[in-house]
Amino acid sequence: MGIFEAGFEKPSPIQEEAIPIALTKRDILARAKNGTGKTAAFVIPSLQHIDVNKPKIQALLLVPTRELALQTSQVCKVLGKHIGTQVMVTTGGTTLKDDIMRLSENVHVLVGTPGRILDLAGKGVADLSECPVFVMDEADKLLSPEFAPVMEQLLSFLPKDRQVMLFSATFPMIVKDFKEKHMNSPYEINLMDELTLRGVTQFYAFVEERQKVHCLNTLFSKLQINQSIIFCNSTNRVELLAKKITELGYSCFYSHAKMLQSHRNRVFHDFRNGVCRNLVCSDLLTRGIDIQAVNVVINFDFPKNSETYLHRIGRSGRFGHLGLAINLVTYEDRFNLYRIEQELGTEIAPIPQQIDRALYVAPGGSDDIGAPANNGAAAQGQLSQQQPRQQTPVQPRPTQSSAPGSGPAAPAAPRANGSRTPQPQANRGGYSQAAAYRGGAPTR
Repeated sequence: MGIFEAGFEKPSPIQEEAIPIALTKRDILARAKNGTGKTAAFVIPSLQHIDVNKPKIQALLLVPTRELALQTSQVCKVLGKHIGTQVMVTTGGTTLKDDIMRLSENVHVLVGTPGRILDLAGKGVADLSECPVFVMDEADKLLSPEFAPVMEQLLSFLPKDRQVMLFSATFPMIVKDFKEKHMNSPYEINLMDELTLRGVTQFYAFVEERQKVHCLNTLFSKLQINQSIIFCNSTNRVELLAKKITELGYSCFYSHAKMLQSHRNRVFHDFRNGVCRNLVCSDLLTRGIDIQAVNVVINFDFPKNSETYLHRIGRSGRFGHLGLAINLVTYEDRFNLYRIEQELGTEIAPIPQQIDRALYVAPGGSDDIGAPANNGAAAQGQLSQQQPRQQTPVQPRPTQSSAPGSGPAAPAAPRANGSRTPQPQANRGGYSQAAAYRGGAPTR
């Protein structure tokens, strides 16, 4: 298999625990932190069980979001490239006709979201009657009330002697109910000695709502950002903030659930390849998304529960890398902040005047990151050499005379040669004017 080609040298703790048990075809209930290699922990044994000479679906991998489905299918293709495994990914938001045509050919591993797979199974297009491996990644989300009825129906299409594997960072009580009803003496793995991520430093800044954009602008100018993800609590606020960040002179994409799937895919692909430094999104990207260049996560809107907080900050500090989580907290958020600290058993400290770069930047990072705007480099500097495809537009930082929370109040400062960089047009569909956004109602 392509394990070594994919850069795997030794198994992570979750892989070391789960893979040998999974190879015995025993049910597994596994808890592990975000970014510790859970995907490979179930993909590798699933691929090992595949008989490529048998033209049947032999492994069903369920995930809660379309972006995670694409990522998981890519891992399957990379790890199984030398054994002839045929992998198919299917999600809502794409044409059913293409999926039906693809399923007329050989498919050994089916990766997708529950609704679309149930649709294909119900129509008799996806034959799951001989599928011995059933995996649920981010199981807590898949067993939440919005997915639970779909999961119950989907299980009826699988054989009785299936192997069931559940992976997640958090397991609420509903998972216990599922275990008792649908799993056979599962082997339980719990690697959650501490819920919050090792390597992720957490701070909060106490601000008024109208000061948030000004605070964000200050963070951009002071932090050594490789790539950042900025979370909002609603789709409207995602678009408004992305527009404001662009007006401030920083490169920015955005993504949320109301966008067309093709636009979401393109944003995710380009951000992952380093085309843009900052991504504003809703909780769409909190689940399992692995972009190792992300070293800063900013909660522009503070989450309301500990589970969401845990998954958000897990977008940085992936698989042992360093990361930084900054939370913009208002007076109304103070009780949520205290409760999340108590539930996760962690401390979110007040943000200091200066943040030590050693906390979130790997040794040997680029020295030109954080260069002043008027020297021709972006305020956030350049991506490290590990991201050769970075094409972030060079934009100057606005003057500090802007009113708190109201965006820039003066035109951008001139470059050293006296020329001005024209401000980019407002983002549409996660991109500039060139990629028109046709999903959902536009904000005004």
